[in-house]
Amino acid sequence: MKGVTLINCWLVFLCVISRNANEAASPGNRSFTIDYENDCFLKDGETFRYISGSIHYFRVLPSEWRDRLRKLRMAGFNAVQTYVEWASHEPEPDAYDFEGMLDVEEFIRIAQEEDLLVILRLGPYIDAERDMGGLPYWLLRKNKDMRLRTSDPTFLKEVDDWFVNVMFPKVKPLLYANGGPIIMMQVENEYGSYPACDYAYTAHLRSLYRKAFGDSVLLFTTDGGGVGFLKCGKIQDVFSTVDFGAGVDLEKAFGSQRLFQPRGPLVNSEYYPGWLDHWGDPHSTVDAKKVSQFLDDMLLLNASINMYMFHGGTSFGFGAGSNLGSKFLVCPTSYDYDAPLSEAGDPTEKYWMLRNVTQKYLPLPPGDVPPPSPKYSYGKVQMTILGSVLQLATVLQSVSATWPLTFEELSVSSGLVLYETIIPFRTPDPARLTISDIHDRGYVFVDQHYVGVVSREASLFDLPLQSLPNQTLSILVESQGRVCFGAGINDFKGLTTRPTLEDRELKNWRMTPIPVTHSKRLLSTLSHLTKKLVEQPLARTELQGTPRGGMSFYKGSFVIPDEDDHPQDTFLKLNGWRKGIVWVNGFNLGRYWPEVGPQVTLYVPRGILKNGTNSVLVLEQEASPCALTSNCFVTLQDKHEIAGPTPFSE
Repeated sequence: MKGVTLINCWLVFLCVISRNANEAASPGNRSFTIDYENDCFLKDGETFRYISGSIHYFRVLPSEWRDRLRKLRMAGFNAVQTYVEWASHEPEPDAYDFEGMLDVEEFIRIAQEEDLLVILRLGPYIDAERDMGGLPYWLLRKNKDMRLRTSDPTFLKEVDDWFVNVMFPKVKPLLYANGGPIIMMQVENEYGSYPACDYAYTAHLRSLYRKAFGDSVLLFTTDGGGVGFLKCGKIQDVFSTVDFGAGVDLEKAFGSQRLFQPRGPLVNSEYYPGWLDHWGDPHSTVDAKKVSQFLDDMLLLNASINMYMFHGGTSFGFGAGSNLGSKFLVCPTSYDYDAPLSEAGDPTEKYWMLRNVTQKYLPLPPGDVPPPSPKYSYGKVQMTILGSVLQLATVLQSVSATWPLTFEELSVSSGLVLYETIIPFRTPDPARLTISDIHDRGYVFVDQHYVGVVSREASLFDLPLQSLPNQTLSILVESQGRVCFGAGINDFKGLTTRPTLEDRELKNWRMTPIPVTHSKRLLSTLSHLTKKLVEQPLARTELQGTPRGGMSFYKGSFVIPDEDDHPQDTFLKLNGWRKGIVWVNGFNLGRYWPEVGPQVTLYVPRGILKNGTNSVLVLEQEASPCALTSNCFVTLQDKHEIAGPTPFSE
């Protein structure tokens, strides 16, 4: 450490000489480059160092973008880093969405208005604990054997179309050289952690960027702070940076960068103030003093850093991904990340400690830090049952095939699909149902009577059941998010292998996608179901979900006063509910699973609420309190609970 410090003190001196020797660039000649001789960034010819923080526009409501970005700037940071998520912007081929939460250009413009530079990470793969690492699921539909993140021509064709025809034209006017705030763009993402190690692929991406932008923007890569990561992550003629958290050997981590990038500034592109969570594991935290002290250590070396995350936000809807470790690990809805700004955007103790460090190196802007948003307890919301998923399936279209089709083959991005077949033969009592590779969680019924669960996460692929010939076997399969990191990102969902009953393959399947990924269609279909149940009262007693009210939809409403200081942020707590999905005013808040923790409540941002009547829709997959008591309600409270008990953690 001492050797690195002495070397960098000398580099700081050289940078000062370089700064004094360069004249400031004219307003029409903006530039952001590297002075490799003196190991410095140059902004308009002047030496420059950035302290950046990650905020993902797609994890924050647009109404809150300015608040979060201003809090970043007021902490003394001078740049924001964000990913661009291909899957969200192109949910189906040639169908693009850049509205609302996905208006990335507006996010970048607001960052510039808040006096922040922008570091853009275009992917195409981003990880970020997102479904399939931000790659669109339909790639697997177009070619089930597609080799993702390689020079496979079928993959490159889609990437080229996305970059050249869609994203590059959008970001080009926003480059720093063109008057915008974008100073750097990342090529791929932590590619050294991917086993393909396809240099032709990364060279192809570099050529795409160069052809589109020339030398008008600085290109960089990010890889783990170890030699093994940079071996495949390094791209010739692209600036190499590293990432690591507090407590590592600083000289060794930056030494890895120096081995592959001998000259240029030291850069930690992902400095971790916290870490990600998984359902069932305790909430991750990192000591604020440790994080701030380590930041000070890096800045003393004249390093530039980006803090991942400065504000984590929320993986609303079905955006959260999963990981493959020793077992299948599912990411929760909250992306709090123990970041300086909480999930609701409030400054934490860590925020103020980091601010005390940054002001030693960069001047704080004038003005006050925006206060935390007000929170409110809107109280209990009484819920009533609408109907079961099995009932809903009767008013939906189905697809038939000899063998089960995956979600991808059914053009289902996420959510739920009901698989059904008729058992054609007699079996022992009990018989063994085997689904050797369920992706990810399957709820099994025989003639609409609940039998049990098979689970990828729990490695439970066999289930005993009693059956007779001509009975209906139903398996309601939930996608819990595609793998976001490593070799397993081509993560097909649904029944990805052929189920067997006593080792005999089951054929002739009917598959019914449940439209939980399309809120308007879901609400319309539920309305149709409600009308049917009124007209046919006997149907209400048939096709129920689980014995305790699971696999059923519930609705409720609450009133927000028509006052100037409302709506306010609030948090939804589901005491007695087990696992499911929640919509408020048709907005998908995401998944809940308080039984396994650590996340107990769901963040309900004020931007989705309104004065007057607000609606709540819950899909409870396993068991609701409504089956055992008349106290069938959810609660809106003013406290977030993301570090709850995890009774089943190892």
